[in-house]
Amino acid sequence: MRHVAALAGVGIKTVSRVMNDEPGVSEATRQRVLGASQQLNYQLDMAAGSLRRAGRQTLSIGLLLPSVANPFSSEIHRALEDALAARGIAVFAASLDDDPEREKSLVAAFLGRRVDGLVLTPIAKSQAYVIPEHSRDLPMVFIDREPVGIEADAVVTDNAVGAARAATHLMAHGHTKLAYLGDRTDIQTARERRRGFLEELGRAGIPTSSVPVREGLHNEELARQAALELMNAENPPTAIFSSQNLITFGAMRALKELGASRGTALVGFDDFTLADMMDPGITVIAQHPDRIGKLAAERLLARIDGDDQPAQTYIVPSELIQRGSGELPPAA
Repeated sequence: MRHVAALAGVGIKTVSRVMNDEPGVSEATRQRVLGASQQLNYQLDMAAGSLRRAGRQTLSIGLLLPSVANPFSSEIHRALEDALAARGIAVFAASLDDDPEREKSLVAAFLGRRVDGLVLTPIAKSQAYVIPEHSRDLPMVFIDREPVGIEADAVVTDNAVGAARAATHLMAHGHTKLAYLGDRTDIQTARERRRGFLEELGRAGIPTSSVPVREGLHNEELARQAALELMNAENPPTAIFSSQNLITFGAMRALKELGASRGTALVGFDDFTLADMMDPGITVIAQHPDRIGKLAAERLLARIDGDDQPAQTYIVPSELIQRGSGELPPAA
């Protein structure tokens, strides 16, 4: 605040009035203060009093997820809460909706509240742009996607390996006409899953140029429409790999509408509740969000406690769970 006051040529009290939107400040002065605060990337300290009382810790962390409504994200959230509760640390969670500008504003909001650490699922091309230089020593762990532009711990799934395992499994059951349904290409995990799936098909001698790839499917309805288009084509695939759970839901709906649930093999990336209750049960490449959340919490606490070893990426292996849909053979 002193730096903002000096740059704007006003007193600290004037800066306080402007930042708290109090009366008694001319519009010209207000604009000068706001300009200085933007230039210095100043955020109003919402927790200054509690910091003084609690040894400069707020006993809180910020958690940024693609969407708290997604089952994968909600399981990570719960695992973090359970792991951090023993230290009396509260988790403030927010959804970034895979919007880079929203990511930046939410990170700024967390920093303004002086959280003790951050757990982030990034979407921006570079986190050097999202996280100000003066905040990069804050303990932080990235989950699901690795950071770009800064050094920080990351906890991720073996995305390419898991997708390759799905391709191998479908080919082992006789499929050579396979299709890929994927998320947005600006999402790191989506690119890795596509790469793993197609490279494995190529190694097996299936020309990847012949594999229908439908991407940008960021919700269930888009996935449903893409699956319907594939299945209604002149030469439909005999097997589908859906690269995340919402896409799997859309593919399931399409196959059910067409009466093809028992005639087209399906393997999804991400497990989900009641997958074993479908008819047939849905074969999946299961991530382990509980393990990801627990490990992320452990790494964050270690950093908060002073661990200064070089940043590392921790890989949590995925698992093939066979339930029936991925074991269907091609129609005779």
